Order: sequence, then structure tokens, then C-alpha cells
Amino acid sequence: MCGRYMLTSPVDALRQLFLFEQRPNLMPRYNIAPTQDVPIVRLTRDGTERELVMARWGLVPFWADDLKIGNRLINARRESVQTMRPFREAYQRRRCLVPADGFFEWRKEGKARQPLLFRRKDRAPFAFAGLWARWKSPADGAVVRSCTIITCPANELVAAIHDRMPVILAPDDHARWLDPAATPAATDGRSLLAPCPAAWLESLPVNPRVNNPRHDDVACIQPAFAQDALAL
Repeated sequence: MCGRYMLTSPVDALRQLFLFEQRPNLMPRYNIAPTQDVPIVRLTRDGTERELVMARWGLVPFWADDLKIGNRLINARRESVQTMRPFREAYQRRRCLVPADGFFEWRKEGKARQPLLFRRKDRAPFAFAGLWARWKSPADGAVVRSCTIITCPANELVAAIHDRMPVILAPDDHARWLDPAATPAATDGRSLLAPCPAAWLESLPVNPRVNNPRHDDVACIQPAFAQDALAL
């Protein structure tokens, strides 16, 4: 699964990779958690350009009665994303890229849980394959934009810790993922939802401070051996 990730790259680096025009004021995020607002990249309504918008992490389908359903839908499984009711319409019509610099998983060490940061070896930003939705509250009419991250079986590196991982798209596949009409009908996008090569990534034990979603600062990604006396 993917339950926590980070995004600290400068906006100009994100614009170069994801090809959107805006210059948003994005603060570095070292410990992004479900239900928080996160940046996503999607096609504009006419499908001619890309735009960066904010969305609540945890997909809320348009037919939901309650916003809280999104708390359980932070991830969509590759194997069922086409058929599960909460995701199938978004899969066909509302795909997005979720920018990230790394994601976290946890290794059990006795009674403790040691967080590990998985990131690209070149430290470059990348995109999770995602879906987005628009929901209107039946109570007060408030509109909420939300998103989910698609997961797949883990590659060799991540499999030592967890059996699943987020889908990390190659840059050359961004356009194919965003536009379902550009994806061959025979694959319907499924060929893109595979584990990235293990050689792309490295893993690093980091400060257990990241275990608490209330913490969001650079100390969260300090190497575990360099924690010193940081408050947890």
C-alpha cells in the first residue's frame, strides 16, 4: 500500500517534469498523510493542457453520502481498479499524476516499527499513478476534489518490507496515463500499472518521528543513524 509520502522538490522542477503552467506556492512536505490536501496533475477540461490542482487524499466517489468514505480509499489496487465501484468511473475518465519525491514503509524490529524512505537513486521527483473525483456534499453543497494512489505488487526492493507498492510511472508514460483515449484498447491502461524497476530506487531507514502524521519537517527524513537527540 501507500499510506505516507513526501514532496519537497521546487515548483520549477515539478513544472519541468509535469508540464503544467501554474507557479503555485507549494511548501516542502516531508510527511504527507491521508485526508490531507495534496497536489495532483490532471488534464484540463478540454484535454489540451495539464494543470496542477489540490485534492484531498482519499477518493470520495460522486455518489457517496459521507466524506469519510475517502478515509478508506487512499489506495486503489491495480487488479480491481477497473471494476470496483468507487474507482471504475474515475479510471475511465479522471486519471491524474500524483507528484512525489519518496514514500514510506515500515519494518518491524521487535515491538518497534522502523520507517524506511523509498526514493529514486537520483533524488528526482516522480509520479504515482492516481485517480481523482469531484464530490458534492448532500448536506451543504460543499464541493470536494479528492484523489487516490494506485498500488501494484512490489518490486524486489520493496518486497523485502511489503508485498505492495505505489505505481511509479516512467516520465514517457505520463501522457498515456492521463489520456485514456490514447491508451490501446487491448491494454486499457493496465500495462502501465506495473512495479517500477527496483534499480530506480533506494531505501533508507529514517527517523521514527515520521511515524506521527502531525510531524512534517526535515527531521522526519533524517537517516536513522543521525537522529541524535531529536524529539520523537
